Amino acid sequence: MKIGSYSFGRIVIEGMEYTGDVIVFHDRVKPHWWRKEGHSLHREDIEEIISLHPSTLIIGRGAMGVLRIPEEIRSLLKDLKIQLVDLRTAAACKEYNTHGDDPRVVGAFHLTC
Repeated sequence: MKIGSYSFGRIVIEGMEYTGDVIVFHDRVKPHWWRKEGHSLHREDIEEIISLHPSTLIIGRGAMGVLRIPEEIRSLLKDLKIQLVDLRTAAACKEYNTHGDDPRVVGAFHLTC
């Protein structure tokens, strides 16, 4: 999956436009990424990702980087040997695209703040 463009509140992936937060796998997009607490990441928010045992999780923390990743989530990912790359969403989209269609890389993108 390639991210064609990102702007505040909008992302285009493989020609499809999404206006809500998304999780991008190498072969599909999960729209409407719901989080327990909108601007703080919890384990249940990424449980599906964890179950796939990716090598890398790229998180777009929003246009201004508001999405917070607590230390317990960082530690969990480290313990599971999942590399965390957390950037503002524009940079995270660019980073995701550098991995091509690597099935071991998953992106989770907060599209607004």
